[in-house]
Amino acid sequence: MDRLKHYRQIIQDVLAEYHQLNEKSGSTTESALAFDQVNDQYLLLLMGWHNDERIKSVMIHIRLKDNKIWIEEDWTEDGVATELLHKGITREEIVLAFHPPHVRQYTEFALA
Repeated sequence: MDRLKHYRQIIQDVLAEYHQLNEKSGSTTESALAFDQVNDQYLLLLMGWHNDERIKSVMIHIRLKDNKIWIEEDWTEDGVATELLHKGITREEIVLAFHPPHVRQYTEFALA
């Protein structure tokens, strides 16, 4: 299996696991998965209501760019990068894109 195909499958598996966790948690928000395999954009969305206030947010946004996994948004407790590492993705293949470029050098992950 080529690398991008492998990345796509792992990303989808990880996001599906988070989706299932949210659905089983009894949370008042529901989650939805959005996978765009043509443009390599992968999202886990949260939506619902809290009293009269609408809740709609991106919990996780991952994209593939320049043969790396770019984590654009991550509101998970342990970090989706940890899950990717457990699935065999190396730190050099992951960019924490939610950090400004000048800060990425201080992370243990790829700069870009």
